Amino acid sequence: MNTKLNIITLALLTSTSFSLMADGYGLATAKTDNIKFDSWQCERCLVELGTTGTFGVGLGYNSEDDIQSANAFHSSNQTAGKVDADIRYRGDNGYQANVAASNMGMDNGRMEIDAGKLGLYRLNLRYRSMATYQSNNALSPYQNIGSDNLTLANDWVTAGASSDMPELYSSLTPFELSLKRERAGLGLEYQTESLFTTYMDFQREEKTGTKIASGSFSNQSMMLPEPVDYTTDILRAGIKLRGDHWFTSLNYYGSVFKNDNSQLGFDNAFNPSFGAQTQGYIALDPDNEAHTISLMGRYNNAITSLSGRLRIGKMTQDQQLTSLGYGYPLPADSIDASVDITGMTLKAVTKLNRSWRLTGSYDYNDRENNTQIEQWTQISINDVTGTAVYNTPYDLTTHRAKLSTDYRISHGIKLDAGYDFQRDERSNQDRETTDDNNLWARLHVNSFDMWDMWVKGSYSKRDGSEYQASESASTEQNPLLRRYYLADRDRTQVQARFNHTPMDNLSIDFGVRYALDDYTDTQIGLTESKNTNYDINLNYMINDDINLNTFYNYQVITSAQSGSANVGIATWQADIEDTVDVVGAGLSYNNLMDSRLRLGLDYTYSDSDSTTQVSQGISGSYGDYFAKIHNINVYAQYQATEKMSLRIDYKMEKYLDNDAANDIEPDTIWNVMSVGNLQHDYTAHMIMLNVSYTL
Repeated sequence: MNTKLNIITLALLTSTSFSLMADGYGLATAKTDNIKFDSWQCERCLVELGTTGTFGVGLGYNSEDDIQSANAFHSSNQTAGKVDADIRYRGDNGYQANVAASNMGMDNGRMEIDAGKLGLYRLNLRYRSMATYQSNNALSPYQNIGSDNLTLANDWVTAGASSDMPELYSSLTPFELSLKRERAGLGLEYQTESLFTTYMDFQREEKTGTKIASGSFSNQSMMLPEPVDYTTDILRAGIKLRGDHWFTSLNYYGSVFKNDNSQLGFDNAFNPSFGAQTQGYIALDPDNEAHTISLMGRYNNAITSLSGRLRIGKMTQDQQLTSLGYGYPLPADSIDASVDITGMTLKAVTKLNRSWRLTGSYDYNDRENNTQIEQWTQISINDVTGTAVYNTPYDLTTHRAKLSTDYRISHGIKLDAGYDFQRDERSNQDRETTDDNNLWARLHVNSFDMWDMWVKGSYSKRDGSEYQASESASTEQNPLLRRYYLADRDRTQVQARFNHTPMDNLSIDFGVRYALDDYTDTQIGLTESKNTNYDINLNYMINDDINLNTFYNYQVITSAQSGSANVGIATWQADIEDTVDVVGAGLSYNNLMDSRLRLGLDYTYSDSDSTTQVSQGISGSYGDYFAKIHNINVYAQYQATEKMSLRIDYKMEKYLDNDAANDIEPDTIWNVMSVGNLQHDYTAHMIMLNVSYTL
């Protein structure tokens, strides 16, 4: 009844306004001299001034010795402290500031400060730390781990096989395989009262740690602890101009990478054989730079939107070459690598009518390698030692074109369809040109009560120029071999997602995806791949205080590969199956003890498994790889006062994996000296106490 009255009133007011305007009483001729606009106030538009938010500190204890548990607990220390914050300040005349911090003080923490005056300037200061841990039980007989020169003890006795080294096990010392990154940034944006805005942002990242490298003499190899000490500086700057219906910007992006270690020297643990060398050297990641300038623009009106981008850039690398241990003259002191990058993007979106929209885009990217070609003397352990070879510059040009349309058939039913094309032009590779054509369509339906669903299907076909071995490829390559990213391929894919809300307190979400890749003309290489994935999520509000959520995800990837033992037709086949199961649940109980206490439980279990079956007359297995992980988090949060709350978390991770590549002792393989068994089998516990205060 109220709706009908409002419509009638609106009709009367509309009719009256038209008659008043016809008589010269429109808003344009209204007398406003005596109106006091300053007294007009929006009572519901008040902005709360001052400081609000929360601030908290936490202290945790970790009981596990296996350092990989730090990937889940965010700390490698037995005792860890942290700071969390979400603070907002609003002052007069548009001054404002935000401070956000999460797990500051732990191995994976972050903090960001934003401050400025609304519509005039903005200052951003940020910090983030990230760490990944592989093992703290790696073993090596080398001394000076962490430096660029690895030496063996003075009393080390070489041997022809790792199992015959008398001092191997007595010389082993553990070291940590981990990588840690610290990233800090400072940004400033300034906006004038006109259309002009400028910005500048600088970021430095320092990456340190130790990873595994391999050094070899002839057919004997040693796994080496390689030091990581990288610094990457990134500078972004630009100018923006904005109008009522348009936007443009000129931007610069620069990246400078530096490695404090240019090479790694190491003693030969085996009997000197190839050239009677007792010490070797390997070059490490070289210093390099990348610089890009781009011009962007956009124009839009009520019907059409046009946007584009032009980009030019250059990547360079002139690190001095490592020549120690190399018995031939170098053609140059540095490779003096140079790569030019050119790109362009165009996109248009237009409405044909209220229900029909058309979108088209084109992308062009060109990577031209201008590195000087030099003649090098090749060193190998086979019969091509001493053969002259040339460094090969690879060029890549990519064209992408997309055309799509979406049409609203009726209320709650929408159809999308499109065509995607991609052409890659490569130099000095087995195939100069590949074309990928993809047709797809999607139907979205939400017209049924309590249902929202869509289904998408696509078919793509990749072909191209004649496939032939390039001059830069090895003369030992099988002419029947097809690289999977260059080979002809037919891909069929189907996706669907369904969301159902049968009750106000229950929602169910289900999705499925299936993809089949058929490498139609491949005799040697990857011949087929299937990817099946489905997931289901359920959220149930049992009552006003208890909430339950659960999920399950399953993925299986199967692939078939053919190989040859005689550089001819296929003589063996391999079938690989990778499966991943992830299941989890969460339960929370709120408003206990006069709405002061909240209890919660989160549980996740993941199981990944990989098997490889090889058939060559008889079938055999490469061994089973698996990783099984249980994660539990039980917590209680208590509101001690109106502004202070306490929270305690108990976390547990049970981890078990099996990987044949990591299940080797230092002398398991006669001509390899490894870093030992890197598998994991542990149960880790952590208790964390947090105190949070509301400002």
